[in-house]
Amino acid sequence: MSFLEVAHVSKSYSGAIALKDARLDIAPGEVHALMGENGAGKSTIIKILAGVTAADSMAATIDGKPVTISDAQESYRHGLRFIHQELNIVPHLSVAENIMLGLPYPRRFGALVDWSKLNAMARAALDKLQVSHIDTRIKAARLSTGDQMLMKIAATLISAGDNMARLYVMDEPTAALTGAESRKLFQVIEELKQSGASILYVSHRMNEVMEICDRVTVFRDGQTIATRNLSDTDKNEVIHLMTGRDVKDSYPPRRTAVGEEILLEAKALRTVQVRDVGFQVNRGEILGIAGLADAGQSAVLLALLGVDRMQAGQVTIHGSPVAAKNPSAAWRNHVAYIPRERRREGLMLQRRIVDNINLPHLQKLSFAAGLLSRRRERRFADALGKKVRLKSGGMNQACYQLSGGNQQKVVFARALGDAPELLLLDEPTRGVDVGAKFDIYTLIRERSAEGAAVVMTSSDLPELIGMCDRILIMREGAQHSIIETDGLSPADLLAKFYD
Repeated sequence: MSFLEVAHVSKSYSGAIALKDARLDIAPGEVHALMGENGAGKSTIIKILAGVTAADSMAATIDGKPVTISDAQESYRHGLRFIHQELNIVPHLSVAENIMLGLPYPRRFGALVDWSKLNAMARAALDKLQVSHIDTRIKAARLSTGDQMLMKIAATLISAGDNMARLYVMDEPTAALTGAESRKLFQVIEELKQSGASILYVSHRMNEVMEICDRVTVFRDGQTIATRNLSDTDKNEVIHLMTGRDVKDSYPPRRTAVGEEILLEAKALRTVQVRDVGFQVNRGEILGIAGLADAGQSAVLLALLGVDRMQAGQVTIHGSPVAAKNPSAAWRNHVAYIPRERRREGLMLQRRIVDNINLPHLQKLSFAAGLLSRRRERRFADALGKKVRLKSGGMNQACYQLSGGNQQKVVFARALGDAPELLLLDEPTRGVDVGAKFDIYTLIRERSAEGAAVVMTSSDLPELIGMCDRILIMREGAQHSIIETDGLSPADLLAKFYD
Protein backbone atom coordinates (compact mmCIF):
# COMPACT_ATOMS: atom_id res chain seq x y z
CA MET A 1 0.00 0.00 0.00
CA SER A 2 1.18 3.51 -0.76
CA PHE A 3 1.76 5.97 2.06
CA LEU A 4 0.65 8.91 -0.09
CA GLU A 5 -1.20 8.77 -3.38
CA VAL A 6 -2.52 11.68 -5.39
CA ALA A 7 -4.40 11.22 -8.66
CA HIS A 8 -6.31 13.28 -11.22
CA VAL A 9 -4.33 16.37 -10.21
CA SER A 10 -5.05 19.34 -12.47
CA LYS A 11 -4.11 22.99 -12.15
CA SER A 12 -4.29 25.96 -14.53
CA TYR A 13 -3.11 29.54 -14.17
CA SER A 14 -5.06 32.06 -16.27
CA GLY A 15 -5.78 29.39 -18.84
CA ALA A 16 -2.21 28.04 -18.93
CA ILE A 17 -2.16 24.37 -17.94
CA ALA A 18 0.40 23.55 -15.24
CA LEU A 19 -0.87 20.05 -14.39
CA LYS A 20 -3.28 17.83 -16.29
CA ASP A 21 -4.58 14.64 -14.68
CA ALA A 22 -1.20 14.03 -13.03
CA ARG A 23 -0.62 11.29 -10.49
CA LEU A 24 2.03 10.37 -7.93
CA ASP A 25 2.28 7.63 -5.34
CA ILE A 26 4.94 7.27 -2.67
CA ALA A 27 5.55 4.10 -0.66
CA PRO A 28 6.48 4.03 3.03
CA GLY A 29 10.23 4.16 3.62
CA GLU A 30 11.28 4.87 0.03
CA VAL A 31 13.27 7.61 -1.67
CA HIS A 32 11.15 8.57 -4.65
CA ALA A 33 12.57 10.87 -7.34
CA LEU A 34 10.38 13.38 -9.16
CA MET A 35 11.96 14.46 -12.44
CA GLY A 36 11.05 16.51 -15.46
CA GLU A 37 12.22 19.48 -17.47
CA ASN A 38 11.71 22.98 -16.08
CA GLY A 39 8.03 23.81 -16.45
CA ALA A 40 6.96 20.16 -16.35
CA GLY A 41 4.80 20.71 -13.26
CA LYS A 42 7.08 19.57 -10.43
CA SER A 43 6.97 22.84 -8.50
CA THR A 44 3.20 23.06 -8.90
CA ILE A 45 2.53 19.65 -7.40
CA ILE A 46 4.91 20.43 -4.52
CA LYS A 47 2.96 23.63 -3.78
CA ILE A 48 -0.28 21.66 -3.87
CA LEU A 49 1.06 19.04 -1.43
CA ALA A 50 2.31 21.85 0.82
CA GLY A 51 -1.16 23.44 0.86
CA VAL A 52 0.25 26.66 -0.62
CA THR A 53 -1.67 26.28 -3.89
CA ALA A 54 -5.11 24.74 -4.32
CA ALA A 55 -5.52 22.16 -7.08
CA ASP A 56 -8.39 22.57 -9.53
CA SER A 57 -9.02 18.86 -8.99
CA MET A 58 -7.27 16.15 -6.96
CA ALA A 59 -7.99 12.86 -5.24
CA ALA A 60 -5.56 12.25 -2.37
CA THR A 61 -5.18 9.33 0.05
CA ILE A 62 -2.83 8.67 2.97
CA ASP A 63 -2.56 5.05 4.12
CA GLY A 64 -5.47 4.34 1.77
CA LYS A 65 -7.80 6.83 3.43
CA PRO A 66 -9.11 9.90 1.54
CA VAL A 67 -7.69 13.21 2.77
CA THR A 68 -7.80 16.86 1.81
CA ILE A 69 -4.89 19.30 1.75
CA SER A 70 -6.55 22.68 1.83
CA ASP A 71 -3.81 24.70 3.53
CA ALA A 72 -0.30 24.49 5.00
CA GLN A 73 -1.55 23.55 8.46
CA GLU A 74 -3.44 20.57 7.07
CA SER A 75 -0.38 19.45 5.10
CA TYR A 76 1.64 19.67 8.33
CA ARG A 77 -0.94 17.62 10.25
CA HIS A 78 -0.64 14.88 7.63
CA GLY A 79 3.10 14.65 8.34
CA LEU A 80 4.35 16.35 5.17
CA ARG A 81 7.54 18.42 5.54
CA PHE A 82 9.21 20.56 2.89
CA ILE A 83 12.83 21.57 2.39
CA HIS A 84 13.02 24.03 -0.48
CA GLN A 85 15.95 24.92 -2.72
CA GLU A 86 15.74 28.48 -1.38
CA LEU A 87 16.44 27.75 2.30
CA ASN A 88 14.73 30.90 3.63
CA ILE A 89 16.61 30.98 6.90
CA VAL A 90 16.53 33.93 9.31
CA PRO A 91 20.27 34.73 9.33
CA HIS A 92 20.36 36.99 12.40
CA LEU A 93 18.63 34.39 14.60
CA SER A 94 20.46 31.49 16.21
CA VAL A 95 20.48 27.96 14.87
CA ALA A 96 18.15 26.90 17.68
CA GLU A 97 15.70 29.72 16.93
CA ASN A 98 15.66 28.78 13.24
CA ILE A 99 15.03 25.13 14.09
CA MET A 100 12.12 26.11 16.32
CA LEU A 101 10.56 28.66 13.96
CA GLY A 102 6.78 28.27 13.77
CA LEU A 103 6.64 26.19 16.94
CA PRO A 104 5.88 27.37 20.50
CA TYR A 105 9.04 28.17 22.45
CA PRO A 106 9.47 26.51 25.84
CA ARG A 107 8.70 28.95 28.66
CA ARG A 108 9.77 29.60 32.21
CA PHE A 109 7.23 30.95 34.66
CA GLY A 110 4.73 31.05 31.79
CA ALA A 111 6.27 34.09 30.12
CA LEU A 112 10.05 34.01 29.76
CA VAL A 113 11.65 31.95 27.01
CA ASP A 114 13.55 28.97 28.44
CA TRP A 115 16.66 29.34 26.29
CA SER A 116 18.42 26.35 27.83
CA LYS A 117 15.52 24.05 26.98
CA LEU A 118 15.13 25.59 23.51
CA ASN A 119 18.80 24.90 22.75
CA ALA A 120 18.43 21.39 24.18
CA MET A 121 15.45 20.68 21.90
CA ALA A 122 17.39 21.93 18.87
CA ARG A 123 20.40 19.88 19.95
CA ALA A 124 18.23 16.76 20.23
CA ALA A 125 16.89 17.31 16.70
CA LEU A 126 20.42 17.60 15.30
CA ASP A 127 21.49 14.52 17.27
CA LYS A 128 18.77 12.52 15.50
CA LEU A 129 20.68 13.29 12.30
CA GLN A 130 23.98 12.42 14.01
CA VAL A 131 25.10 16.02 13.49
CA SER A 132 27.33 17.04 16.38
CA HIS A 133 29.48 19.81 14.89
CA ILE A 134 26.79 22.55 14.70
CA ASP A 135 26.55 24.89 17.69
CA THR A 136 22.87 25.69 18.23
CA ARG A 137 23.71 29.06 19.85
CA ILE A 138 25.52 30.72 16.93
CA LYS A 139 23.85 32.84 14.26
CA ALA A 140 22.50 30.82 11.34
CA ALA A 141 24.33 33.17 8.97
CA ARG A 142 27.64 31.71 10.16
CA LEU A 143 26.79 28.23 8.89
CA SER A 144 27.89 26.90 5.53
CA THR A 145 25.14 26.25 3.01
CA GLY A 146 25.38 22.54 3.72
CA ASP A 147 25.00 23.04 7.46
CA GLN A 148 22.06 25.38 6.85
CA MET A 149 20.45 22.53 4.92
CA LEU A 150 21.03 20.16 7.85
CA MET A 151 19.55 22.80 10.18
CA LYS A 152 16.40 22.96 8.03
CA ILE A 153 16.09 19.16 8.02
CA ALA A 154 16.50 19.12 11.81
CA ALA A 155 13.66 21.63 12.04
CA THR A 156 11.34 19.15 10.33
CA LEU A 157 12.10 16.56 13.02
CA ILE A 158 10.48 18.67 15.73
CA SER A 159 6.73 18.30 15.68
CA ALA A 160 3.92 20.02 17.51
CA GLY A 161 1.82 17.46 19.34
CA ASP A 162 1.47 14.13 17.54
CA ASN A 163 2.13 15.48 14.07
CA MET A 164 5.24 13.46 13.32
CA ALA A 165 7.02 13.84 9.99
CA ARG A 166 6.28 11.02 7.54
CA LEU A 167 7.28 12.51 4.19
CA TYR A 168 10.18 14.84 3.45
CA VAL A 169 9.94 16.73 0.18
CA MET A 170 13.41 17.92 -0.86
CA ASP A 171 13.53 20.35 -3.79
CA GLU A 172 17.01 20.51 -5.40
CA PRO A 173 18.65 19.99 -1.99
CA THR A 174 22.23 19.70 -3.32
CA ALA A 175 22.10 22.64 -5.74
CA ALA A 176 24.27 24.81 -3.49
CA LEU A 177 26.17 22.07 -1.64
CA THR A 178 29.75 20.92 -1.99
CA GLY A 179 30.50 17.28 -2.72
CA ALA A 180 31.28 16.58 0.94
CA GLU A 181 28.11 18.33 2.09
CA SER A 182 26.07 16.33 -0.43
CA ARG A 183 27.51 13.07 0.91
CA LYS A 184 26.50 14.10 4.42
CA LEU A 185 22.97 14.83 3.18
CA PHE A 186 22.75 11.42 1.50
CA GLN A 187 23.67 9.78 4.81
CA VAL A 188 20.86 11.71 6.51
CA ILE A 189 18.42 10.63 3.79
CA GLU A 190 19.39 6.99 4.32
CA GLU A 191 18.87 7.33 8.08
CA LEU A 192 15.44 8.90 7.54
CA LYS A 193 14.55 6.08 5.16
CA GLN A 194 15.64 3.44 7.68
CA SER A 195 13.43 5.09 10.29
CA GLY A 196 10.42 4.47 8.02
CA ALA A 197 10.03 7.98 6.61
CA SER A 198 9.56 8.60 2.89
CA ILE A 199 11.46 11.14 0.82
CA LEU A 200 10.28 12.83 -2.36
CA TYR A 201 13.54 13.90 -4.01
CA VAL A 202 13.36 16.55 -6.73
CA SER A 203 16.60 17.03 -8.63
CA HIS A 204 18.08 17.57 -12.07
CA ARG A 205 21.24 15.71 -11.08
CA MET A 206 20.85 12.33 -12.72
CA ASN A 207 23.81 10.69 -10.97
CA GLU A 208 22.36 11.53 -7.55
CA VAL A 209 18.94 10.19 -8.48
CA MET A 210 20.39 6.93 -9.78
CA GLU A 211 22.48 6.54 -6.63
CA ILE A 212 20.07 7.26 -3.77
CA CYS A 213 16.51 6.81 -5.11
CA ASP A 214 14.36 3.68 -5.31
CA ARG A 215 11.80 4.82 -7.89
CA VAL A 216 11.34 7.77 -10.22
CA THR A 217 8.22 9.46 -11.55
CA VAL A 218 8.67 11.62 -14.64
CA PHE A 219 6.49 14.63 -15.46
CA ARG A 220 6.34 16.21 -18.91
CA ASP A 221 4.12 19.12 -19.93
CA GLY A 222 2.11 18.82 -16.72
CA GLN A 223 1.36 15.13 -17.12
CA THR A 224 2.71 11.97 -15.50
CA ILE A 225 4.62 10.10 -18.18
CA ALA A 226 5.81 7.08 -16.22
CA THR A 227 6.96 5.66 -12.89
CA ARG A 228 9.92 3.29 -12.95
CA ASN A 229 11.99 1.26 -10.51
CA LEU A 230 15.44 2.73 -10.92
CA SER A 231 16.95 -0.73 -10.68
CA ASP A 232 15.09 -1.58 -13.91
CA THR A 233 16.02 1.51 -15.95
CA ASP A 234 18.98 3.73 -16.86
CA LYS A 235 19.82 7.38 -17.46
CA ASN A 236 19.06 7.24 -21.17
CA GLU A 237 15.50 5.99 -20.63
CA VAL A 238 14.83 8.61 -17.93
CA ILE A 239 16.13 11.39 -20.21
CA HIS A 240 13.96 10.08 -23.04
CA LEU A 241 10.91 10.07 -20.74
CA MET A 242 11.68 13.64 -19.63
CA THR A 243 12.30 15.15 -23.05
CA GLY A 244 10.34 12.92 -25.42
CA ARG A 245 13.45 12.49 -27.54
CA ASP A 246 16.68 10.54 -27.49
CA VAL A 247 19.70 12.56 -26.45
CA LYS A 248 22.48 10.66 -28.18
CA ASP A 249 25.10 13.30 -27.49
CA SER A 250 24.91 15.22 -24.25
CA TYR A 251 27.10 18.02 -25.59
CA PRO A 252 26.86 19.67 -29.02
CA PRO A 253 30.06 19.19 -31.07
CA ARG A 254 32.53 21.96 -31.78
CA ARG A 255 31.58 23.68 -35.04
CA THR A 256 34.88 25.34 -35.88
CA ALA A 257 38.52 24.98 -34.93
CA VAL A 258 39.97 27.13 -32.17
CA GLY A 259 41.42 30.32 -33.66
CA GLU A 260 45.10 31.20 -33.62
CA GLU A 261 44.67 34.72 -32.22
CA ILE A 262 45.08 35.12 -28.47
CA LEU A 263 42.02 37.04 -27.27
CA LEU A 264 42.57 36.97 -23.49
CA GLU A 265 45.77 36.68 -21.51
CA ALA A 266 46.28 36.83 -17.75
CA LYS A 267 49.80 37.12 -16.30
CA ALA A 268 50.70 36.51 -12.64
CA LEU A 269 47.21 37.56 -11.55
CA ARG A 270 46.72 38.14 -7.84
CA THR A 271 43.73 39.41 -5.83
CA VAL A 272 42.65 38.99 -2.22
CA GLN A 273 41.28 35.56 -3.20
CA VAL A 274 43.68 34.13 -5.81
CA ARG A 275 47.37 34.22 -6.68
CA ASP A 276 49.79 33.05 -9.38
CA VAL A 277 47.12 32.77 -12.08
CA GLY A 278 48.32 32.95 -15.67
CA PHE A 279 46.75 31.64 -18.88
CA GLN A 280 45.83 32.44 -22.47
CA VAL A 281 42.52 31.90 -24.25
CA ASN A 282 42.35 32.01 -28.03
CA ARG A 283 39.43 33.09 -30.16
CA GLY A 284 36.80 30.38 -30.20
CA GLU A 285 38.37 28.50 -27.29
CA ILE A 286 36.50 27.34 -24.18
CA LEU A 287 38.66 27.22 -21.06
CA GLY A 288 37.28 25.52 -17.96
CA ILE A 289 38.31 26.28 -14.38
CA ALA A 290 38.00 23.44 -11.89
CA GLY A 291 39.05 22.41 -8.41
CA LEU A 292 37.72 21.46 -5.02
CA ALA A 293 35.09 23.67 -3.41
CA ASP A 294 36.26 27.26 -2.87
CA ALA A 295 39.60 26.65 -4.55
CA GLY A 296 39.31 30.00 -6.33
CA GLN A 297 37.39 29.13 -9.50
CA SER A 298 34.77 31.86 -9.18
CA ALA A 299 37.34 34.34 -7.87
CA VAL A 300 39.26 34.18 -11.14
CA LEU A 301 36.13 35.26 -13.01
CA LEU A 302 35.48 38.06 -10.51
CA ALA A 303 39.02 39.33 -11.06
CA LEU A 304 38.53 39.40 -14.84
CA LEU A 305 35.20 41.14 -14.31
CA GLY A 306 36.63 43.84 -12.06
CA VAL A 307 34.67 42.88 -8.95
CA ASP A 308 37.88 41.89 -7.14
CA ARG A 309 40.68 44.43 -7.68
CA MET A 310 43.99 43.11 -8.96
CA GLN A 311 46.84 43.47 -6.47
CA ALA A 312 49.37 42.34 -9.05
CA GLY A 313 49.58 40.99 -12.57
CA GLN A 314 48.12 42.04 -15.88
CA VAL A 315 45.14 41.17 -18.08
CA THR A 316 45.19 41.87 -21.80
CA ILE A 317 42.44 41.59 -24.41
CA HIS A 318 43.59 41.61 -28.04
CA GLY A 319 47.07 42.36 -26.69
CA SER A 320 46.03 45.62 -25.03
CA PRO A 321 46.24 45.86 -21.23
CA VAL A 322 42.91 46.31 -19.49
CA ALA A 323 42.21 46.99 -15.85
CA ALA A 324 38.52 46.45 -15.27
CA LYS A 325 37.70 48.61 -12.27
CA ASN A 326 34.12 47.37 -12.15
CA PRO A 327 31.67 45.27 -14.20
CA SER A 328 30.59 48.33 -16.20
CA ALA A 329 34.16 48.84 -17.43
CA ALA A 330 34.39 45.15 -18.29
CA TRP A 331 31.10 45.40 -20.21
CA ARG A 332 32.54 48.26 -22.29
CA ASN A 333 35.40 45.89 -23.19
CA HIS A 334 32.78 43.44 -24.53
CA VAL A 335 33.05 41.12 -21.54
CA ALA A 336 29.80 39.45 -20.39
CA TYR A 337 29.26 37.50 -17.19
CA ILE A 338 26.78 34.85 -16.05
CA PRO A 339 26.72 34.60 -12.22
CA ARG A 340 26.23 31.31 -10.41
CA GLU A 341 23.29 32.65 -8.35
CA ARG A 342 20.86 33.84 -11.00
CA ARG A 343 18.05 34.65 -8.58
CA ARG A 344 20.18 36.66 -6.18
CA GLU A 345 22.84 38.08 -8.51
CA GLY A 346 21.48 37.95 -12.03
CA LEU A 347 17.81 38.89 -12.14
CA MET A 348 15.27 41.46 -11.02
CA LEU A 349 12.70 38.79 -10.25
CA GLN A 350 9.72 41.09 -9.88
CA ARG A 351 10.42 42.89 -13.16
CA ARG A 352 9.39 41.83 -16.65
CA ILE A 353 11.49 39.68 -18.96
CA VAL A 354 11.93 42.62 -21.33
CA ASP A 355 13.31 44.78 -18.49
CA ASN A 356 15.81 42.11 -17.45
CA ILE A 357 17.08 41.46 -20.97
CA ASN A 358 17.41 45.11 -21.96
CA LEU A 359 18.92 46.53 -18.77
CA PRO A 360 22.54 47.00 -20.00
CA HIS A 361 21.45 47.86 -23.55
CA LEU A 362 19.25 50.88 -22.83
CA GLN A 363 21.57 53.40 -24.45
CA LYS A 364 21.43 51.82 -27.86
CA LEU A 365 17.68 51.31 -27.54
CA SER A 366 17.13 55.04 -26.93
CA PHE A 367 16.54 57.96 -29.23
CA ALA A 368 19.16 60.69 -29.57
CA ALA A 369 17.41 62.69 -26.85
CA GLY A 370 17.87 59.81 -24.41
CA LEU A 371 14.24 58.70 -24.48
CA LEU A 372 13.65 54.97 -24.65
CA SER A 373 11.98 53.48 -27.70
CA ARG A 374 9.47 50.94 -26.45
CA ARG A 375 9.28 49.46 -29.92
CA ARG A 376 13.04 48.95 -30.06
CA GLU A 377 12.98 47.46 -26.56
CA ARG A 378 10.34 44.91 -27.50
CA ARG A 379 11.92 43.94 -30.81
CA PHE A 380 15.38 43.63 -29.24
CA ALA A 381 14.12 41.44 -26.37
CA ASP A 382 11.94 39.34 -28.68
CA ALA A 383 14.91 38.60 -30.96
CA LEU A 384 17.12 37.59 -28.04
CA GLY A 385 14.34 35.49 -26.50
CA LYS A 386 14.08 33.53 -29.75
CA LYS A 387 17.87 33.20 -29.92
CA VAL A 388 18.05 31.54 -26.51
CA ARG A 389 14.88 29.47 -27.11
CA LEU A 390 13.06 31.11 -24.20
CA LYS A 391 9.73 29.59 -23.19
CA SER A 392 7.48 32.16 -21.56
CA GLY A 393 4.07 33.77 -21.60
CA GLY A 394 5.49 36.82 -23.35
CA MET A 395 8.02 39.56 -22.72
CA ASN A 396 5.77 41.20 -20.12
CA GLN A 397 5.84 38.14 -17.86
CA ALA A 398 7.61 38.63 -14.51
CA CYS A 399 10.84 36.66 -14.17
CA TYR A 400 9.87 35.08 -10.85
CA GLN A 401 7.11 33.20 -12.71
CA LEU A 402 9.59 31.44 -15.01
CA SER A 403 11.12 28.03 -14.44
CA GLY A 404 14.78 27.91 -13.40
CA GLY A 405 15.96 26.97 -16.87
CA ASN A 406 14.08 29.83 -18.49
CA GLN A 407 15.34 32.28 -15.88
CA GLN A 408 18.86 31.22 -16.85
CA LYS A 409 18.03 31.79 -20.50
CA VAL A 410 16.96 35.35 -19.69
CA VAL A 411 20.38 35.95 -18.12
CA PHE A 412 22.04 34.48 -21.23
CA ALA A 413 19.87 36.62 -23.53
CA ARG A 414 21.02 39.76 -21.74
CA ALA A 415 24.67 38.67 -21.87
CA LEU A 416 24.55 37.86 -25.59
CA GLY A 417 22.75 41.08 -26.56
CA ASP A 418 25.96 42.95 -27.36
CA ALA A 419 27.81 40.04 -29.05
CA PRO A 420 30.47 39.76 -26.29
CA GLU A 421 33.98 38.74 -27.26
CA LEU A 422 34.67 37.22 -23.84
CA LEU A 423 32.07 35.18 -21.94
CA LEU A 424 32.65 34.50 -18.24
CA LEU A 425 30.33 31.72 -17.08
CA ASP A 426 30.08 30.69 -13.42
CA GLU A 427 28.21 27.38 -13.14
CA PRO A 428 26.12 28.18 -16.25
CA THR A 429 23.78 25.16 -15.96
CA ARG A 430 23.31 25.06 -12.19
CA GLY A 431 19.75 23.97 -11.29
CA VAL A 432 18.81 23.49 -14.95
CA ASP A 433 17.14 20.41 -16.46
CA VAL A 434 18.67 18.26 -19.20
CA GLY A 435 16.67 19.84 -22.01
CA ALA A 436 17.53 23.41 -21.03
CA LYS A 437 21.15 22.35 -20.44
CA PHE A 438 21.48 21.26 -24.05
CA ASP A 439 20.03 24.60 -25.20
CA ILE A 440 22.58 26.45 -23.06
CA TYR A 441 25.45 24.29 -24.31
CA THR A 442 24.33 25.10 -27.85
CA LEU A 443 24.37 28.84 -27.09
CA ILE A 444 27.91 28.56 -25.74
CA ARG A 445 29.03 26.61 -28.79
CA GLU A 446 27.40 29.13 -31.14
CA ARG A 447 29.14 32.09 -29.50
CA SER A 448 32.43 30.18 -29.52
CA ALA A 449 32.01 29.43 -33.23
CA GLU A 450 31.50 33.16 -33.81
CA GLY A 451 34.96 33.82 -32.37
CA ALA A 452 34.31 34.61 -28.73
CA ALA A 453 36.55 33.24 -26.00
CA VAL A 454 34.78 31.49 -23.11
CA VAL A 455 35.98 30.92 -19.56
CA MET A 456 33.64 28.79 -17.44
CA THR A 457 33.54 27.12 -14.05
CA SER A 458 31.47 24.07 -13.18
CA SER A 459 31.22 21.51 -10.41
CA ASP A 460 29.92 19.05 -13.03
CA LEU A 461 33.10 17.32 -14.20
CA PRO A 462 31.57 15.63 -17.29
CA GLU A 463 30.25 19.06 -18.30
CA LEU A 464 33.72 20.59 -18.14
CA ILE A 465 35.20 17.75 -20.16
CA GLY A 466 32.35 17.75 -22.68
CA MET A 467 32.40 21.50 -23.30
CA CYS A 468 35.96 22.71 -22.72
CA ASP A 469 39.14 22.49 -24.78
CA ARG A 470 41.41 22.88 -21.76
CA ILE A 471 40.86 23.01 -18.00
CA LEU A 472 42.75 25.15 -15.51
CA ILE A 473 43.12 23.43 -12.12
CA MET A 474 42.94 25.60 -9.00
CA ARG A 475 44.14 24.60 -5.53
CA GLU A 476 43.65 26.70 -2.42
CA GLY A 477 43.47 29.92 -4.41
CA ALA A 478 46.47 29.24 -6.63
CA GLN A 479 46.79 27.88 -10.15
CA HIS A 480 48.14 24.35 -10.21
CA SER A 481 48.10 23.29 -13.87
CA ILE A 482 46.29 23.47 -17.21
CA ILE A 483 45.35 20.20 -18.92
CA GLU A 484 43.86 19.18 -22.27
CA THR A 485 40.42 17.54 -22.22
CA ASP A 486 40.99 15.21 -25.18
CA GLY A 487 40.74 11.67 -23.79
CA LEU A 488 40.22 12.93 -20.22
CA SER A 489 37.81 11.09 -17.93
CA PRO A 490 35.99 12.53 -14.88
CA ALA A 491 38.10 10.28 -12.65
CA ASP A 492 41.29 11.59 -14.25
CA LEU A 493 40.14 15.17 -13.75
CA LEU A 494 39.18 14.57 -10.12
CA ALA A 495 42.60 13.03 -9.46
CA LYS A 496 44.22 16.27 -10.67
CA PHE A 497 42.60 18.10 -7.76
CA TYR A 498 44.76 16.08 -5.35
CA ASP A 499 47.96 14.92 -7.08
